[in-house]
Amino acid sequence: MSACVPTRADDPRREEHSHEPHSPPPARRPRLAGADVSASIAVFLIALPLSLGIALATGAPLQAGLVAAAVGGLVAGRLGGAPLQVSGPAAGLTVVTAELIHQYGWRTTCAITVLAGLAQLGLGLLRVARTALAVSPAIVHGMLAGIGVTIAVAQLHIVLGGIPHSSVLDNLRELPAQLARVHPAALAVSVLTLALLVLWPRLPGRAGKLLRKVPTPLVAVAVATTTASLMGLSLPKVDLPSWSSHALAALPDGPVLGLVAAVLTITLVCSVQSLLGAVAVDKLVAGRPEQSAQVGRSDLDRELLGQGAANVVSGALGGLPIAGVAVRSSANVHAGAVSRNSTMLHGVLVVVAALLMVPILELIPLASLAALVMAVGIQMVSLHHIRTVTRHREVLVYAVTTLAVVFFGVLEGVTLGIAMAVGVALHRLTRTRITHDETEGVHHVHVRGQLTFLAVPRLSRTLHLVPQGADAVVELDGSFMDHAAYESLQDWQNTHTVHGGTVELVGRRSGVRIGEPTGPAGLQALAGVAAEESADCRCHPWTPWRNHQCEIPEAALLRDGQPGDAQGTGADDAGGGAAPSDADGALRADGTDSTGGRGGIGGHGGTGEPDKVSEPSPTGGDAGSLARPDDPQDNTADAHEDTGTGAATDTSRPSARQLARGISAFQRNTAPLVRGELARLAREGQQPSQLFLTCADSRLVTSMITSSGPGDLFVVRNVGNLVPLPGHESGDDSVAAAIEYAVDVLEVRSITVCGHSGCGAMQALLASEPGAAQTPLRRWLRHGEPSLERMSDEDRPWARLAGRAPADAVEQLCLTNVVQQLEHLRAHESVARALRAGELELHGMYFHVGEAQAYLLTEGHEDRVFDHVGVADLSA
Repeated sequence: MSACVPTRADDPRREEHSHEPHSPPPARRPRLAGADVSASIAVFLIALPLSLGIALATGAPLQAGLVAAAVGGLVAGRLGGAPLQVSGPAAGLTVVTAELIHQYGWRTTCAITVLAGLAQLGLGLLRVARTALAVSPAIVHGMLAGIGVTIAVAQLHIVLGGIPHSSVLDNLRELPAQLARVHPAALAVSVLTLALLVLWPRLPGRAGKLLRKVPTPLVAVAVATTTASLMGLSLPKVDLPSWSSHALAALPDGPVLGLVAAVLTITLVCSVQSLLGAVAVDKLVAGRPEQSAQVGRSDLDRELLGQGAANVVSGALGGLPIAGVAVRSSANVHAGAVSRNSTMLHGVLVVVAALLMVPILELIPLASLAALVMAVGIQMVSLHHIRTVTRHREVLVYAVTTLAVVFFGVLEGVTLGIAMAVGVALHRLTRTRITHDETEGVHHVHVRGQLTFLAVPRLSRTLHLVPQGADAVVELDGSFMDHAAYESLQDWQNTHTVHGGTVELVGRRSGVRIGEPTGPAGLQALAGVAAEESADCRCHPWTPWRNHQCEIPEAALLRDGQPGDAQGTGADDAGGGAAPSDADGALRADGTDSTGGRGGIGGHGGTGEPDKVSEPSPTGGDAGSLARPDDPQDNTADAHEDTGTGAATDTSRPSARQLARGISAFQRNTAPLVRGELARLAREGQQPSQLFLTCADSRLVTSMITSSGPGDLFVVRNVGNLVPLPGHESGDDSVAAAIEYAVDVLEVRSITVCGHSGCGAMQALLASEPGAAQTPLRRWLRHGEPSLERMSDEDRPWARLAGRAPADAVEQLCLTNVVQQLEHLRAHESVARALRAGELELHGMYFHVGEAQAYLLTEGHEDRVFDHVGVADLSA
């Protein structure tokens, strides 16, 4: 994501620190992070045995696996567009490569790999890689799980002291026999390795904190190797072959059509697996905020170019085909890598090991390495992902992809997963229920789901069950109607009305009419035209947020000599008066439903100028919501009537009148629409997905700016959207208690800290003077002092807006405060624990009140950029 010139350039005090965007600060030099070093070791320990094992399974020279691993780390790692994806010989290529070696020989297979790399370079230049983003997340997670199961089952045989077979079915079939002849020494070394993998990250105390800095895989393998050597255990160990017999690529030899098909196959398999792997790595990184703050999203076109270059080099040097490997990439992410340096360093380690560390590596028991790889495979079957796809009703796609990858291979599994995802989407689109019933002489036709041409025959049959001349009500509960369904319904409506019948079209909420009851205009409303606006009130749907009150002519107030009997707008009949409920029962704060109708929360439907005087309605409605605000007698009568109590409410004060009107409008217009959803929430309890921490400013309406409804957000508001650091609350644990309750009890999946423009708390912080009286407000604002320090620290980059510089120091502090409070959040134990487990995401948000514009924080490397959220983003 690009950003405009940094805001520091706008401050004359900091001109010496300004630099061009996307270029590093002149005073800083790139350095190798410790996390990258430890991650490269962990990946190296996984890549070495896997590379040799895959080479052995394909029938290629064992050196070919090491060549591919080294080239994948150095070339693909340096040139690719996915910094944390680790490339090398992949298990998904085993069957394809084995068949090519059997058919054409090893040297021709190397030439095919070179040609496949050139084809990938061409595809990368054509920039077609973005199509991988169309793949459902359930397919990506299913692919990862399937590969994890495949690896774990195969390595289990080595853990037990046996030899794995070429397929999962063979491994499962031979598992009982393998259990009957367990090798005690191999099992003991494997159990020791697994125990260290589990217990080492959980070492307690200060000593444990220091020891945990040593990479867990390194500790596990080193201790297991040392133990096996000291005890003199007889175990199969790493056996690196000689390089004297290594063969390089030769000119391809074989039928042209066969070679072309082979090149296309290798190109397709390598490209698809690499691109899906890059998407999967992005999702893994997004679940770990400490890494996502430093690692940008993958550039898929560049990744395809990097993979092509790696395959050209690997094939030319006599290596296996290269693709992104999910096992190693997952290990790289989980080990805490923060840049492509870890991938490249792992390639260097493979070269060093192959050339200089042969005596040491040959001491490592294969059982220990197998236990390490098996643990990584098990971790790839994520319970969090399973819960996510289940919640989104995509568990069938996930299961099909996982099982297909396990039993058929990566490419086949992804293909079947895509087919299943398309089938599920079509099923949802065509799953339309159409029923007919008669109540008190009125025929009701209920349509549940989307109306497409596939549902037209059923719709036509059901509509013709309505007798000619009868009164009919057609209730359409769906957000989409194609042209065929539109014409079918319109033709029937016209025919039915010609024969003396009446047709009333209503939307997804019972009793809400859409358009004219007997004409085709109603169908136009269903096709996307706005719902019939009320003829009685011309307030914008958002006017209740402006505390706007409709006014009616004084003549209407005095009609029949009853000042207090002014009638309402009939908002219930027109479809206004409340935010329509969405498909799941939640309210949309923008007042729109899927049929295109609009309504205001607690107000009236329709469009027009808010200051025009509305005409009285003959249908009846909420008198209190329409009475003149300067008529206390009228308001008193309304309040007395609306409360439904025996005593009159004191509405002599404007605030009391406003409160009574708002409650009355809710009870009349909104409560009937949300009663079912709130009843469900009352039975099931709240299950919000987000904790939303924002300022107490009255201009921030959280439900409006997030389009959320009852049960969606767990909201915490305070002056300045501050998060006190643990131990600094000084008796006020309210924010910490809310965070702990939201994370540990409600199990929210994300926390958002939202600041806003013109924040009075930030203005007070800037204007604060040392030694001033410590009022309660000043004592609370001390939790914002780290934000002031952060903004004044010249060694830290400023938070900034994409597209423009902050308007002034207050806005700069508002942005900086959001970033600082996110750091405070990470210091809370419950949050840190959930982040480590990958169960929580943190988000920063800035809302510009005057522009009605939301900005989301995107953290990459040293940038803290708030990027605006546009209308187009809502479809993502």
